[in-house]
Amino acid sequence: MKKILITGARGFIGRNLTAAFRENRDVTLFLYDIEDELSVLKQYILESDIIYHLAGINRTREEKDYEDNLGSLQAVIDICESEKHIIPIVLSSSIQADRDNPYGLSKKRAEEALIKYGMDNDVKVYVYRLKNVFGKWCRPNYNSAVATFCHNIANDKPVTVSDRNNIVSLVYIDDVMNKFKKIPFNEYHDKSKFYHEIDTYYSKTLGEIVDLLYKFHDSRETLLLPNMEDTFQKKLYSTYLSYMPENGFAYDLKMNVDERGSFTEFVKSDERGQVSINITKPGITKGNHWHHTKTEKFMVVSGNAAIRFRHINSDKVIEYLVSNEKLQVVDIPPGYTHHIMNIGTTDLVTIMWASENFEPQNPDTFFLKV
Repeated sequence: MKKILITGARGFIGRNLTAAFRENRDVTLFLYDIEDELSVLKQYILESDIIYHLAGINRTREEKDYEDNLGSLQAVIDICESEKHIIPIVLSSSIQADRDNPYGLSKKRAEEALIKYGMDNDVKVYVYRLKNVFGKWCRPNYNSAVATFCHNIANDKPVTVSDRNNIVSLVYIDDVMNKFKKIPFNEYHDKSKFYHEIDTYYSKTLGEIVDLLYKFHDSRETLLLPNMEDTFQKKLYSTYLSYMPENGFAYDLKMNVDERGSFTEFVKSDERGQVSINITKPGITKGNHWHHTKTEKFMVVSGNAAIRFRHINSDKVIEYLVSNEKLQVVDIPPGYTHHIMNIGTTDLVTIMWASENFEPQNPDTFFLKV
């Protein structure tokens, strides 16, 4: 059983690290934050095997806050040394530590204090100069442009970008967590003595980030999914959704309804085609068309259907009887005219995937009865 102390536990990184470790039953967590008494900190330190020091002042311009960022770590070090309870410490620092500003100087002094603790006591310490971290639970309108952009766009508030061409270096919160989680269990093999890196990072302009977020916002109308092969888009989309208002998770789709039933596009992807939901009334047949290149997959999830094919140069009809009692996927090949008939007594519900998004000006769909 590993006993782990997290200071700054109610902050952005602290909340994510707490959630990450709670997945592991071999961990006991002690959570400390600025509102807690110093006596509580001492008690937690003496019971812990390792400390993640995440507490500190963010982006301060106040001279007095030099001491706040150093002081919170120094308090931890002083307890460890005075009580002769020498254990590893992980420090979340910042790339600002090499800059000549109050925030950077405070982080640099904290790094130096931790390294001295490690050298004086021959104990492993970990200094992470984190790039701009983004992900769920980061506070907007504070010290993260990504969090502010996500919050404002998800809540239909205006966004101000001072310089669209400004390049920022970013790391994703789960990539940080994946590294941090390994440290107590000897699964971390970085040979660095003091300074450590998050291997996966992204360099993006503010304009690129904002444009992607507006694309995500508009996807409820366009139905276009992000490119999930692009890991940055995938992570930014997850981040964006975490800022949706509680009454905004659901949205309506346009149902194309007539006497035969309905047809509703669900999601689209430039790389993977589109998914739609088709509802067919009893006794109704839909389709009777074929495609040159477009392929489809049909899966009946409610009701009973007959799916029939005929090669456009043949009279032979192929039939598949399908229902929700045994979920099957039926591939629709090019060059075969096809239709789906509701042969049951209730509405037929079919999930349909097409290899291409529907383009009215180039539908690749030609009427021909089966």
